[in-house]
Formats: sequence, C-alpha cells, structure tokens
Amino acid sequence: MRIAALMAGGLLLAGGAAPALAQQTPERCTASRLQVRLDRVDPGAGNRYAPLVFTNRSGASCTLYGHPGLVMIDGKGDALRTRVRRGTEAERELTLKPGASARATLHWTVVETGAEKTCPTATRLLVIPPDERSYLTIGFPAGRVCDDGRLDVTPLS
Repeated sequence: MRIAALMAGGLLLAGGAAPALAQQTPERCTASRLQVRLDRVDPGAGNRYAPLVFTNRSGASCTLYGHPGLVMIDGKGDALRTRVRRGTEAERELTLKPGASARATLHWTVVETGAEKTCPTATRLLVIPPDERSYLTIGFPAGRVCDDGRLDVTPLS
C-alpha cells in the first residue's frame, strides 16, 4: 500500500488516486461582469436616497466586497467635484450568482450648505466596482448635489 504524498502539483492519495477538486472560489466581480442601475430616488426634506444596484450579468458567480467608487459628470461630459463619504457599516464579502444583485445606498443633499450659492448638476455617474479601475456609466436623474459634491455611500450588501 502506498503512503499519501504531498507534491507541488497537489496531493497524491494511496493507490495513486487523484483527490476531488476543491470548490473554486469565485473570481471578483469586474466591471465587465456587472450591470449597474440607480433605483428610485426617495426625496425628503432636502435629502435624497437611492439604491445603487449591481447585478451579475455574467454566466459565473463572482464576489464583491466593500464600497463602490463614484464620480459625478455634468451635461457637458466634465467631471464634477465628487466627495464620496463611506458609511461605517461592516463590510462583508458577497457572492453573486448569475443574475443576482447587491446594493449600496446613496445619500446626498439638494440644499446649499455653508457659503454655497449654487450646487452643481450631475447628469451621469461613473460607478467603479470595489477594487476595480474600470467603471460603468449610468444616468443620474437626481440632478443637483450640494455640500460641495458630497455623496454618502454604504458598503454593498
């Protein structure tokens, strides 16, 4: 009878049988695997809230962890000052099966603060999935964002 031996390529079992392959960890969800949309904007007392929904449009499961990146774009295609403030809620790794979704909640104000006289109007939003450099562009019908371009965002859940 042979003794099991560990080799660089894997584990050899008694009798030379190959072990069952361990379940592979899904790859990270990249921008090319995702679709992003802004759900219904909920207004209230000068504040706006909206879910930012990430859907796995690929044929394989993938993982997301953390907060998305955001950049506001005006009607001329120019980037607007965007200050993203991350929520302090616990981050957790999410596995999205094909067609499954995760969401982060966006919050902003439409009321001038401090010395602000006007607030820039964004028409699009560049959305960068966590740990990515590539981005997706979506419409941003929410309009003006005050407090010097501040968007609050929760981690994906």
